[in-house]
Amino acid sequence: MELDTLRDADFKLLDDAVKDWSTLVKNLETLKKDAEDNLHKGANKADWAGVNAKVSKEFIGKTAGEFADAHTQATTIHKILNDTVGELKGYHRQLVEAIDGGRKKSLKVIGYEGGFTVTTDVPPEARNTMDQDNQSDITALRDRIQGILNKATESDDSARTVLQAIADQSKLGFSDSSYRDRDSAAEAIKQADELAALAKKNPDDLSVKDFDRLNAGLKKYAGDELFAERFATALGPKKTLEFWTGVTDPQRGNWELGRERLDQFDDLQRSLGMTLANATQSDSTAMADWKRTMIDIGDKPLYGNRGGPMGFQVMSNLMRTGDYDDRFLTDYGTKLMATERKLTGNGEHRNLAWLNSVMTPRLNRIGEDSGADPLTGYLKGLSNSPDAATDFFNQRFISKDDPGNPFERDTDGNGKNGKVSLSNFQYLFEEREWPKESNLKGDDLHTGQNNLALALEAATTGHPAGELPTLDTPAHNAGQTKLFESLVASVSDNTERLTKNGYMSDSIGQIASEYLPDINRAATDVDPHPDKGDVDAQQAWDRIKNTYPIAGSAAEMNHREISRFLFTIGQNPEGYAAVEVGQKKYMTHLMDHHLNPDLPESQRPHHDEELTVRSIARHSGEVSGTLAMGRNEAVASGAVESDEKYDHSVAQWKNTASGAIGLGVGVGTSFIASPVAGAVAAGAAGTVTSVVMEQFFKDAEGSAKDGAGPKMGENWENGQENNMKYTRRAASEAARAHGHPHPGDVASWAEDESRKAYLSAGNHMEIIAPEILTDI
Repeated sequence: MELDTLRDADFKLLDDAVKDWSTLVKNLETLKKDAEDNLHKGANKADWAGVNAKVSKEFIGKTAGEFADAHTQATTIHKILNDTVGELKGYHRQLVEAIDGGRKKSLKVIGYEGGFTVTTDVPPEARNTMDQDNQSDITALRDRIQGILNKATESDDSARTVLQAIADQSKLGFSDSSYRDRDSAAEAIKQADELAALAKKNPDDLSVKDFDRLNAGLKKYAGDELFAERFATALGPKKTLEFWTGVTDPQRGNWELGRERLDQFDDLQRSLGMTLANATQSDSTAMADWKRTMIDIGDKPLYGNRGGPMGFQVMSNLMRTGDYDDRFLTDYGTKLMATERKLTGNGEHRNLAWLNSVMTPRLNRIGEDSGADPLTGYLKGLSNSPDAATDFFNQRFISKDDPGNPFERDTDGNGKNGKVSLSNFQYLFEEREWPKESNLKGDDLHTGQNNLALALEAATTGHPAGELPTLDTPAHNAGQTKLFESLVASVSDNTERLTKNGYMSDSIGQIASEYLPDINRAATDVDPHPDKGDVDAQQAWDRIKNTYPIAGSAAEMNHREISRFLFTIGQNPEGYAAVEVGQKKYMTHLMDHHLNPDLPESQRPHHDEELTVRSIARHSGEVSGTLAMGRNEAVASGAVESDEKYDHSVAQWKNTASGAIGLGVGVGTSFIASPVAGAVAAGAAGTVTSVVMEQFFKDAEGSAKDGAGPKMGENWENGQENNMKYTRRAASEAARAHGHPHPGDVASWAEDESRKAYLSAGNHMEIIAPEILTDI
C-alpha cells in the first residue's frame, strides 16, 4: 500500500460499493425466499409428467438453489468488503494522525512511488543543533508509518485474495462459500497453505506433531471450499499421492507414525478424501490442471522406475468419502477402465497388477480391504455421485468388433456363440474376476462387489446410495432406466449373480423398490409398443399407463425377467424387505390415488372402479407372491437359516417407511399423484397409508420378536392370508377416506383378486423357472 494512496484515499466509492452490496443482499434474500416458497415448493407439489418431470422440475429446483447460492455469495462478499473498508478507514485515520503528530515535531513525510521518507522540517542552518532525540523521533515516525502501511497492505491483499478465490470457485452460477467475515476466509486460505507445506514434507520426516496438526486441520476444514481448493492445488496431484502412500506405508520407514497414530489413519483418510472431493467442485484453472494431471498419472507407478503403487491405486482409496465432481469421476473412470482392459487382456484374465501382496502398501484404512484394487474405492466414490455413476456404468467396456475381444455369447438362441459388446456394468457385474482378499480371521472380503452394488444403487435411482429419494430427486431418466433394464435382464439370465453374492441384495432390493411402477407394468404382459393402428392394443396400453403412472422415463422389461428377478431378490431377507415393504406402500398409494373422486377422468384407467381395484390388487399380489416364493426357497434350501430374519428385516423399515406419501420405498420419484394426493406428497400425513403400514409392521414386529404363530416362509397359506388382509385393508381405507358408498364391496374386490394373484405367482414361477426352484 503506497503512502499517498492511503493518505489521500477517497472512501466514498468504497462506501457506495458496500451500500450497494448491502442492498443486493437484501434483494437476494427476498428473491431466495420467493424462489424457495413459490418456485421450488410449488414445483414439488405439481403434477409433473413426461418431459416436464425430467427437465422442468429439476431445472426449477436447480434455479431456486442458484438464488440461494447467489444470496450466500453476496452476503460473504458484503461482509468482506465491509470489514476491509472499515479497517482501511482506521489505517487511514492512524496515518493522518501520525503525520500530523510528526509535523508538530517539525517532521515532514514525503511519499514517492515505492516508498516514503521522513525528514526534519528544520531549516538547514539550525540542523547542527539537532539532538539525538530529534533523530529518534524521525526513526519512530518512520517505523510507525511503515507499520500502518504494512497492516493496510495486509488487509487489502487479504481481501483481494479471498475475493479472487471465491470468484474462481464457480465459472458459471454462484459459489455457496459462506464466511462470517473476511478474516475467517483469509484464515482458511492461510491454513491451507501451511497444511499443504506440511504434507509436502518427506513422509519419513513427518512427526507425530505434524500428523496431528494435519489430521485436525483437514477434519476442521474439509468442508470449506476455499481451503479445499487451495490445499489441493498447493499440494499438487503427485505430492497428494506420495503423502498418503508415505503415511500408510510402513516400508518407507516412518515407524513412529505407525506406532503412535495407526488408530487415526482412518480419520485422516476420511478427511483427506472429503477435502479433495470438495476441491474438485471448484472451477478454478489450477484445479482443472490438478484433475487433468491426476488422471494422467493414474496408470503410472508412483515412484517411476523405482516402482510403487499406481496412481489409480492410491487416489481411488481417497475417493471413498466425499462427493467428487461428476466430470472428474467420469473422465477418471474412463481412464481407469482403459487401464483395466490393458492389464487383463481386455478382460480375459484377472488383473495381476492390482492384487494385494506383502509388497503392496496398505492404501486403505477405512474398513478391512487393503485398497490394492482401485475399482473398490472408485465405486464407493460413485455411490455418492449418482449422475457420474449412471454415465460410468452405461459406458462401453469393449465392442464386439474390437480386436482381442474374448467375450462370446449365444445372443439369438441358435446354439452358436458370437462376439458381444459389453458395457462397464456387464463387465463388472457379470465377467470380472475380482481380486480375492480376506480379513484377519480368514473370512473372504467382498468389499469391491459390495461397493459395486452401492454404485449401482446410486446410478439407477438418482440419489446417493444408502439414502432415500426426496422431493428434489429428479424422476428417472433414460440412462437410469436403461441400466435398471440391464440389471433385471442380467439377474434373470443367471440368478446366481445375486444369490451367490447375497451382500449385494440390500442395494438391489432398494433399487427394485424404487422401480415398482415399472415392475407392475411389466407384470401385466401388455405391449408398451402396440402396432400402429391397433386401436385395442393402444387402449390396453393407455389403461396400464394410467393404472401405474410414471414420471420421467419408464423401464421396459418382460414378465418372465421381472418374475425371476423378484424371486431372486426374495431369497435375501434385506432385499425381500425393501421390495415387500415398498410394494405394500405402493399398493396403498395406488388405491388412494385411483379411488379419489377428484382424479381427472383422463387419468382413470377404467370407467369401472372394480376393474381398477382388481388390477391393482392382482399385480401387487403377484409381486408379493413371487417374493414369498423366493423367501420359501431360501429357507427350504438352507440359504437362510431362520424365517424370523425376514420378519426382522421387514420390521427394520418401520421408521424409514413411515414418511411422507410419495417418498421412500415403493414410490421413489416415479409416482404421479392426483392434485389431492400431490398435497399429501408434499409432506402431509397419509391416513390411508399409515393405517395399513402400521398393521403391516405390527405383524412383522410381533413375528420377529416372539416367533409366535405360523411363518410365511413355512406356511404358504399364511403368506397368502396376510397379503389378502393388507390389500383388503388398503382398498377399504381408501374407499372410506374418499366417501365411497360401498367400501365393503371395494374391499372384497381387492381381497379376491389378491388371493388369485398370490397363488398364480407360485404357478408362474414353476413354469418359467423350474431349474432354480427347490422342491418345497
